[in-house]
Parts: sequence; structure tokens; C-alpha cells
Amino acid sequence: VIKMNFIKRISIIVSTIIVATSLAGCAQKQEVAATKVENPKVINISYVKSPLNVPSIIEKKKQLFESEFSKDDIKIKYPEITEGSKMTEAVAAGSLQFCNAIGATSVILAAANGVNIKIIGIYSRAPKAFTIMVKDSTIKTIKDLNGKKVVGPKGTILHQLLLGALVKENLKADDVQFSNMTIPNGVSALLSGKVDAALVAGPSVASAQKNGARILTTGDGILDATIVIAADGKFLEKYPDIAKKYLAVHQKSLQYMNDNKDETYKITASETKLTLPQVKSMYSLYDFNPKITQKDISELTKTQDFLKENGMLTKTIDIKSLIVNLK
Repeated sequence: VIKMNFIKRISIIVSTIIVATSLAGCAQKQEVAATKVENPKVINISYVKSPLNVPSIIEKKKQLFESEFSKDDIKIKYPEITEGSKMTEAVAAGSLQFCNAIGATSVILAAANGVNIKIIGIYSRAPKAFTIMVKDSTIKTIKDLNGKKVVGPKGTILHQLLLGALVKENLKADDVQFSNMTIPNGVSALLSGKVDAALVAGPSVASAQKNGARILTTGDGILDATIVIAADGKFLEKYPDIAKKYLAVHQKSLQYMNDNKDETYKITASETKLTLPQVKSMYSLYDFNPKITQKDISELTKTQDFLKENGMLTKTIDIKSLIVNLK
């Protein structure tokens, strides 16, 4: 009897342990389930096709992002926000997750003003695609712009090009009469003789040349004209794996461009309304390698210095803190 009671007690103790362990396992599973982050329903990726944003065009036309993210039931939207400041505003509002091609100036300005935005890659470097154009035959060098009227978009790579070109020739910003103007309006003002020089990039360069304007200088040797890939910092913290997939898709678009050049030229020409010869000519000016190098970081630092020196930035930030390396 004693032996039977002992066996019963042992049996009860073992059963209790099994039940307790089972319940603890269930609680642990519930806790893991509770902490699992659900995927977003939609990802918004800015779409800017000009001046010649070939990777973006391929990604959209070949539905590369859709192919990848549909596996996780995530929809892709492409808001066409062409101004950098508008993109950073959308990031701040939480309505834009990825800036697929945005000027470094816009990212630095936004970050310095408290927007949680991060650089996750380089979109392009194209110093020769950014120009200062003139029509007057007497203007032969940058020095000849002394006292002249120059127009272009303020606070951009083009504006940085102008100031860099002036400094190279020992001139100051005040040595020219600069006015803020969009590229199309600037070209019109130049061609009509209302101004002496215009800051021009993209398809507008070929258009201006057709109508008698010429390139006085490009950004070659002055700046790298760095365009970056940026993302919402909060989104990156919450969904690092999605950001990694995003960059993997971007890499696929670069591979497609490399493997299918003729098709890439045709798709780009159709989307930008440029001729095939224009696309081929412009394409050769671009370096689309997304890897962030030490030289890129130096260029970003130079861009911040440019913004501060010209009164567009009051406080500086640590450029390296802007960069998130996703591996």
C-alpha cells in the first residue's frame, strides 16, 4: 500500500511538472507571437524619372518591387514627388518610406531640422550631367561671369556647382547676380537673352544646345553630384529586413540594366520622351554603383559645408550618423 501511494505521488508530481512546462511553453509562444512585427500593407517609393534615373524606370516598368514584396502581401505605390524638400516632408509625415533618388542637399537639410531620415545607399554620381550654360559668345570662362546674371534652382547640386566653379576661379558668390529659378524657366530666360547663364541638367541640356546655348562647364572636377537612396528612419528600425530586400531589388535593376542595355535604352527613352541617341549619350555620364565609399562621405561633408556657408543651414550634423549600413 505504501509502495502504491508513493508511486501515485510521484505520478502526480510528474504530471504537474509536464502540465506546468506545457503551459509555460504556450505562454512563451504567445509572447513571441505578440512581439512579432506585422508587415506593412503598403510601401511608398518615390518615383522620379528625370534627369535620367534609369534604375527607377526599370524597377517600375519591370515591376521588380511588386514581384518581391507581393510574396509578403505588400502593395507598392509610386508617388511622383520630384522635389527633394517635398520628399523629406512626406518622410516626416510617415507617408513615404523610401526616397529612391533624392539630392544629398535635401537629406542633410531635413536631418539637420530634426527629420528622422537615413541614407542607405548611393543612387548615382553624375558630375558631367550637371552644367552651367551660356549663349553669349563673349563668355568663354567662369571668370567672364563676374557681374553677370545667373539663374538656377537654389540649394541644389546645380547651385553647389555654380559656387564651386566660382571658388575655383577665386570668385565669390556675390560676384554674380544669382536668382532662384527652375531649370525650364532658366533655359527660357537664357535663350531669350534675359540672363547671361543658366544652371541646367538632364534633358534640358540637349534642348538648350539645340537652340544655340552651349556648356560653359560641367561638374567634372568640381563635385560628384551625389544623389542618394534615403529611407524613413523609424521604418528602418521597425522593418530592417524589408529595407534589405529593397536594396536587393535595386541591385536586380542594376543587373538588368547591365545585361539588357538595348532594352534598357528603349524603355528609358519611352518613359523620358528622349531619343535613343540622347539616352545613350546621357547614360554614359552616370555611375549607378550603390555602395557608399569614403569619397562619397567626403562629398556629403562638402555638401553640408556648402549649405552652411551659404546660409541655408545653421547647425551641422555628423554625416556618418546619417548613414545606415544594411547587411
